[in-house]
Amino acid sequence: MITILGIESSCDDTSAAVIRDGVILSNVITTQAVHERYGGVVPELASRAHQQNIIPVVHDALKQAGVAKNEISAIAFTRGPGLLGSLLVGTSFAKGLSSALNVPMIEVNHLQAHVLAHFIKETPEDRNQPNFPFLCLLVSGGNSQIVLVKSYNDMEIIGQTIDDAAGEAFDKCAKVMGLGYPGGPIVDKLAKSGNPERFTFSKPHVAGYNYSFSGLKTSFLYFLRDELKNDPDFIEKNKEDLCASLQKTIIDILTDKLVRAAKDLNIDEVAVAGGVSANSGLRGAFEEHSRRYGWKIHIPKFAYTTDNAAMVAITGYYKYLDGEFCGKEVAPYARVSI
Repeated sequence: MITILGIESSCDDTSAAVIRDGVILSNVITTQAVHERYGGVVPELASRAHQQNIIPVVHDALKQAGVAKNEISAIAFTRGPGLLGSLLVGTSFAKGLSSALNVPMIEVNHLQAHVLAHFIKETPEDRNQPNFPFLCLLVSGGNSQIVLVKSYNDMEIIGQTIDDAAGEAFDKCAKVMGLGYPGGPIVDKLAKSGNPERFTFSKPHVAGYNYSFSGLKTSFLYFLRDELKNDPDFIEKNKEDLCASLQKTIIDILTDKLVRAAKDLNIDEVAVAGGVSANSGLRGAFEEHSRRYGWKIHIPKFAYTTDNAAMVAITGYYKYLDGEFCGKEVAPYARVSI
């Protein structure tokens, strides 16, 4: 039996998970509410909270899994990308526990882990994993990418944002409307009561499969500025329709490029991953595209959309099978590609 303890601390969620032979046994996540008052993640506060959370989170993950420390085969940890201070906490803890238990360490790329979340098994009989090759739309607060997944350890980014990410567009437009943080879930909730065809916003024309969301944000900002001159209560009166129209625009931008890539590469197996994959509108668009284009789609459970250690543990499991271990000298990195 191969038992992997996964540790995730790339941003503001402290998480630990246990996977045995590819099957999830536990996945514990502690979020940090302290950032809400600042309208975004404060790196120094995040790293301090990780220091407070990591020991109880790992303890709870092992307890829920019914796994003793001496049963751990290896410790997988997020090396990057992410906030350096936050990553240092997880990396340092993994090094200490690895030394204490005399088990190997496995470094994990956070972006690769989001893609491989689709290979987490709920039971030993679970056969819902994607077949290679497949396309994965990886969308979060910091990333918007189309990834060609050829195998567990062979992924190619064929399209990505040239400026802002889709999640960032959700959050910043929500902030302009005064909706709070994080903005994405609030926009999603309000959009369910709105008319997505009410307003039209700018869609960028970017070559290839790449994305751009900075123009959309500017278009949205100027539109609100002009409308507020005529009616100071415009946002409050129209926030559901604004959210629905904004959400539809972002989803259209994302899926139009994905459809083109799937056609060009003749691939009919398509997945979505990352924090924005929790968005109900995007999930609905995937269902619609599945019917329209005959795609076999893979949409993650909500627990695997945001940052979580289960995706780190499953990535560690496949790297363990390949003997890809790392030494104690490794340092985290803030930026890296997939």
